[in-house]
Amino acid sequence: MSGIYIHIPFCKQACNYCNFHFATSLLKKDALLAAIRKEIALTVKDQHALIHTIYFGGGTPSLLHIDEIASLLQAIRSFYKVDAHAEVTLEANPDDITEEKLQGWKSMGINRLSIGIQSFFKEDLQWMNRAHNAGQAERSLQLALAYFENITIDLIYGTPGLTHERWQQNVAKAIAMGVPHLSCYALTVEPKTPLDKLIRLQKKEDVNPGVQSEQFLLLMDWAKQAGYEHYEISNFAKPGFRSRHNASYWQGKPYVGIGPSAHSFNGAERRWNIANNQKYMDALEKEALPFEKEVLTPVQKLNEYIMISLRTVEGIDLKKMLQEERSAVLKAAQKYIKQQLLLHEDDVLRLTNEGKLYADGIAADLFF
Repeated sequence: MSGIYIHIPFCKQACNYCNFHFATSLLKKDALLAAIRKEIALTVKDQHALIHTIYFGGGTPSLLHIDEIASLLQAIRSFYKVDAHAEVTLEANPDDITEEKLQGWKSMGINRLSIGIQSFFKEDLQWMNRAHNAGQAERSLQLALAYFENITIDLIYGTPGLTHERWQQNVAKAIAMGVPHLSCYALTVEPKTPLDKLIRLQKKEDVNPGVQSEQFLLLMDWAKQAGYEHYEISNFAKPGFRSRHNASYWQGKPYVGIGPSAHSFNGAERRWNIANNQKYMDALEKEALPFEKEVLTPVQKLNEYIMISLRTVEGIDLKKMLQEERSAVLKAAQKYIKQQLLLHEDDVLRLTNEGKLYADGIAADLFF
């Protein structure tokens, strides 16, 4: 066992680009948290399994009261053996961060914050329909850095109207403030989101893939100059500040997902909880686990390894493959090596900076 992910499906308001599972009504919050605690108890298979990472995601976990998060942590520690040096991450929005909450989170054992800054500019935040403003973005980060050393922030690039200059200012501010980890994402227009609808109705401008590519290439240069390691497509870390929890996903380690819509992986099968709060609570009331599952075939496992490894700085280790698999992957990779989109060194395939622009397409071409 590697980690536990807890999905908290509540938000103050809907960001127009988000396709995660959440609700804006808190009326059934207590009942849902009780169901999550019950799932923690039902899910445990081996009480001697050692947990190295715990991650509260969502949704917006920082919406919860301090004692509510503490009760979930206590439930985990009651049923699982948690490593004394476990990484415990809480996702937080700037408008939820107060000195009292920071003190409470730290005292209960949370040692890493993931803050959804997205931008330090009001124009961008308004365009995204974020709940916080530019002032809160900067003040919350200053306050958090006074209590936590291990902090990551999310930044979004490639939004219509975001100039290269303003993107540079966003990244430069985070670096200047001493944020040790950056998670930077190109804006994606997901189907059935408010943003998708607004673009189709021509009420918002669509994204420009060319501008997104330019801003990603600039980001890689700025982060490298500032001493960050680009260890995964969207993630940059100062030495010693990689996300241990997310890295376990990219390394194919087992993990347990708790809460509505949460995913789990045990090395052989993947499962996902129902993405409906009421149905989730109804099932747990009957002490049932409301999930579907898929048993991975050897080919699926191989393709997953290709996909997730190619996204990381470690790359695809061809020595881990059978000879015929290695030969097939190398044959498919030749055109990308010639185009300088892939590097082949020490029997490892890695993306070049230019290749990172086409990571998904290259991975798909290498699939079996």
